[in-house]
Amino acid sequence: MIRVGLTGGIATGKSTVARMFARRGAAVIDADEMVRELQKPGSTVYEAIVDAFGPHILRGDGTIDRRSLGELVFRDEQLRRRLETIVHPALISAVERQVAELRTQGVAVCVVELPLLMEAEAECRFDCVVVVTAPEEVQVARLMADRGLSRKEALARIGSQMPQGEKERRADFVIENGGALQETERRVQEVTEWLLRNASKKA
Repeated sequence: MIRVGLTGGIATGKSTVARMFARRGAAVIDADEMVRELQKPGSTVYEAIVDAFGPHILRGDGTIDRRSLGELVFRDEQLRRRLETIVHPALISAVERQVAELRTQGVAVCVVELPLLMEAEAECRFDCVVVVTAPEEVQVARLMADRGLSRKEALARIGSQMPQGEKERRADFVIENGGALQETERRVQEVTEWLLRNASKKA
């Protein structure tokens, strides 16, 4: 099996690219979905988050209001780092367990969609890292349309993350996803062919 870390900035279209890899036969792990599971009431992560940030981040039903928590940590770097310290170790462990399970099933290519892969310094856990990028104006437009953010809020979210240029520098492959989807598909196909060739070498 070849393990692929798929990452990129907010609203660059990581999930779109992940679906393209899935259509080409890769097993895809959605780390954000795993975080939702880890944050369910009663879990160790849930308790640690409530202890750190207080009950005001909870909805009436006791679940974590991810939007409110996100707005809180995007405004304060120290709070964001505190949240990452709680979530990242548990998430990486959960990802590792699922990757190991897929390996036993004979999966050739496993793509892990992990938005904060580099922030978690998890590159060493993957055989290669793919970064999805898009022009800032495209990111802003997507955030305003999809999440209802103002332009100022969208720029603040983008500015709070590691610069795209730094992610590109540390990547093995870069997939630009700000234009025609056919071009994104073409690039995903190129990367998939490389992955399959190298997965067969590792077998």
